[in-house]
Amino acid sequence: MTVTLRPHHLLCLLTYVGKGYSPAFVENYDRIIARLGAGEEIAMTEGPDDICAPIACDLAEHCHGASVISRDACAACDVGRVLGMTIASGTRLTLTADRRATLRAGFATGDIRSACTGCNWSELCSEVAAGGFQGVKLT
Repeated sequence: MTVTLRPHHLLCLLTYVGKGYSPAFVENYDRIIARLGAGEEIAMTEGPDDICAPIACDLAEHCHGASVISRDACAACDVGRVLGMTIASGTRLTLTADRRATLRAGFATGDIRSACTGCNWSELCSEVAAGGFQGVKLT
């Protein structure tokens, strides 16, 4: 199988420590992290993805909003630049240990955080990065 992700979720995965919008959201996220940790491939998509699934049915949720679409565009540029590849709908990749390390290094320095501006989780993610990514679920 393949995990579908929108571009900004490539950043969210780096600092995910088991917190989320609801218990169902966290349970789903934990399952996705386990799949990615086992080496499952990612297929990039536009709009709501596998992580959004527990809340995407509510059209009022932020995952359908223009701010998140903008966040995806920023993340696609930043992540693509750091990984040396195009991140767009249909792009397929695996988050190898080397890629995770490269992305975390860029996240820690702020080089790939333009998509995080205005995100409710940004402060938590900054704390996780400042702590050396201790306690993250995707190791």
